[in-house]
Amino acid sequence: MAGLSASQAFDLPTDEQGKATTLRLLSWGRAKEANPHMRGFWFATISLFWAFVGWFAFAPLMAVVREDIGLCDGFDEKGKCKCGTGTECNKLIGYSGLTAVASTIFVRVLLGGLLEKFAPRKVQVTLLSLGALFVASSAAVTGATGLIVVRFFIGAVGATFVTNQFWSSILFNRKIVGMTNATAGGWGNLGEGFTQFLMPLIYRMFLNGFGMPKSASWRVSMLVPAAIFSTVATSMWFFSQDAPRGKFDVTQLGKSKVSPMDYVQCLKDPRVVIMIVQYGACFGTELVMNDRLALHFKDYDWSDGVVLSVSAAGLAASAFGLMNLFARSLGGIFSDYMFARMGFPGRIWAQFLALTLEGLGLLLFSHMTAFSAALPRLLLFSLGVQMAEGTSYGIVPFMIPQHLGPVSAMVGAGGNLGAVIATQLFYVQMQVYVSRSCRLRPLLGLDDRVLLLV
Repeated sequence: MAGLSASQAFDLPTDEQGKATTLRLLSWGRAKEANPHMRGFWFATISLFWAFVGWFAFAPLMAVVREDIGLCDGFDEKGKCKCGTGTECNKLIGYSGLTAVASTIFVRVLLGGLLEKFAPRKVQVTLLSLGALFVASSAAVTGATGLIVVRFFIGAVGATFVTNQFWSSILFNRKIVGMTNATAGGWGNLGEGFTQFLMPLIYRMFLNGFGMPKSASWRVSMLVPAAIFSTVATSMWFFSQDAPRGKFDVTQLGKSKVSPMDYVQCLKDPRVVIMIVQYGACFGTELVMNDRLALHFKDYDWSDGVVLSVSAAGLAASAFGLMNLFARSLGGIFSDYMFARMGFPGRIWAQFLALTLEGLGLLLFSHMTAFSAALPRLLLFSLGVQMAEGTSYGIVPFMIPQHLGPVSAMVGAGGNLGAVIATQLFYVQMQVYVSRSCRLRPLLGLDDRVLLLV
């Protein structure tokens, strides 16, 4: 096979670099050497999918977990856990969600150099293997401190997204990289929506099907994604390869070595900084919604009288993440289309329009007090969010090609940074910070109401 041309050696048509010029989703190939493109695509997607399941496994079960580990601030006359806005319970859950996305920032940034040095397959296998250990250990949580600590370490698996995008970018031609990255990332992100109803379903299976107590049921449920992590990591190691020609080397990106200074060079480019902020506005929003939607749907006093169980709230929350089935890919396809029509400025226009749709969807969803009206607005909001993520990574591979790893990593980390900022502002008692901002009021000429709106 080594003596054949690229077009003869691979199952897919390729360019002179061996990158595939088309995406055939049903293709697996005769061997990993014959079809490294689709095998890499599917392992990048599947690993990200299950990483998101494990990353957000706590979210749909939090109504059960908070009672079992004693986070509730008492119970009402109906036996419902008191954990409303501004309570100690809600604040601690907010901190656990904050750490779950904050730790990913550092791991994602670190992954940029690691991917260029060790190649995507080895990095992804390592992340999943460590993730299996962290997720399994969450079954031993007995209090708020343990919840916060274990979610901090589980957050490391969120960095699998950087590998997902890097791997796709080195396997597929630039003309279809928007669609490819968006589809790999979007179908991987489906895990966040899938976990919203999968984990309650697994919990109910152990609770009702096997007759386990509530405490044991949610703990054993956490072992399921941990076991799947190990299975996927093992399969990836044996049935995929890093690059079209087998071994990945950083010289394929157009530079001679990997250096920490690569990050500095990237941050000197204002385009990279802008993309970090923009990705924080879309993926950061998605992370917050994933972590809080199930509890919001369960605890909110809906004006149309709807009361949701743990499973029903998880199912409703899953609608946001399940839009990844097509919405992120739609953003990537739109980016590629605009690129074909207008060149690189077309990708910028695609990003602008997707972010505008996201903002409009958020505005509409935020004013809904009836569940029947909130759900369709949520879907519109999610469409804008996922499309903006897809258009983002239609831009990233073009920015500084020789520093693909650090750019992909820092933009991805920007998404988590956006989630940290949003969680800190809206879920960790924003009123405390406003009340301590007395010096800002005379300086800016603002009163309390304006500061609260900000």
